[in-house]
Parts: sequence; C-alpha cells; structure tokens
Amino acid sequence: MTSFGTERRFSVLLVEDDPADAVLAERALARGPVPCDVRTVRDGAAALDVLRGPDAPTRRRVGDGTRPDLVLLDLDAPGMDGSALLGALKEDPDLRSIPVVVLTVPDAARDVEGCYRQGANSFVTKPADPEAYAALLHTLERYWFGTVRLPG
Repeated sequence: MTSFGTERRFSVLLVEDDPADAVLAERALARGPVPCDVRTVRDGAAALDVLRGPDAPTRRRVGDGTRPDLVLLDLDAPGMDGSALLGALKEDPDLRSIPVVVLTVPDAARDVEGCYRQGANSFVTKPADPEAYAALLHTLERYWFGTVRLPG
C-alpha cells in the first residue's frame, strides 16, 4: 500500500474532450490528496499516440513517471471514442495492465456492462456539480494510489 506521505508522484492520463471538464479534473487532481501529474488528451486516438508513440514506455517502466499509473476515460469523445479506446487498451499486452476508470455522464449509464466486458476497472458517473466532481476525483486518487497495489 502506498502512503500519501511518499515522495512518489503518480501519473494520470485523462481522456476528456470537454475543455471545462478537463480543466476541472486537472485542477482537482493537482489539489488532491496524492501527488500526481496529469496529461490530458481529447480523444482515444491521441491517447494511443501517447501510449504507443516513438517515446512510449515499455512494461518494464511502469510507475517511473513516463507511463500513466491510471487512465481516466470519458466515453463520449470525438473520433475514436472511449469504448473503442478501452477495447484497444485491454487487447494490447503492453497496455492492458494500466487500470482504466471510465467516467461518464448519467445518460451513458447504459454502457456499464459493455465497459466491464471490455475490461474497465471501474465505471463512475460524473456528477454535474463541480465540487462533487472534484470530491469524486479525490476519492479515486485515494483509492487507486493509496489503497490498491498498482502494477510495476
């Protein structure tokens, strides 16, 4: 278990197409209980570019700050949507161990079963209230970076 007093910084890849939600999430995570760096991309194709690009880390480098410890994935994205990205991540032997938390609006709650079938580690509905959304993100930080043991 990781202690919140650790010097380790965690890495989050945020896949979010809504600029307001992205800024809110980035600020909340920066002010959260666990030190973490956030990289934001707008869609699934950009996320795969980050993860598979020429400088993409290998499995041996998980947790050293070059590869995300957690992906926060909005299902509604232009181009390659969250569901397609989730499938691509969980089919790739080099990427499937990265935990993926699906964040979505209440209308997309019908997608829960499909996301879990594809390998999502969590499925969470985004609250409409910005303070509640920030609190949810802090809960996710505490859980993923303080309670569970991550690969690597």
